[in-house]
Amino acid sequence: MKTLNNVKLHDTVIIDSLNCTGKLHRRFLDLGIIPGTKITPIFSSIFNDPVAYEIRGSVIAIRNEDSKKISIL
Repeated sequence: MKTLNNVKLHDTVIIDSLNCTGKLHRRFLDLGIIPGTKITPIFSSIFNDPVAYEIRGSVIAIRNEDSKKISIL
C-alpha cells in the first residue's frame, strides 16, 4: 500500500483512503482530505517533518506520523 509520506515533492497524487479513526480522521475530513482528492507535497521542513501539502487550493502541514495513515493511488 502506498502512503502519502512516500510521495516526492511536487508529485500530485490522489487520496485513496484514510487509515485512522477518531479525532485524526475527523481532522482529515475537516481539512478536505477525502478519497478522490488530489494532493501535492510542495515544501518539506529541514528534517522532512512536517511537510506542506497543497490540497483544494489551500496549503496545510501534515506530520509524517499522520501522513502514513493516508493511502494514495
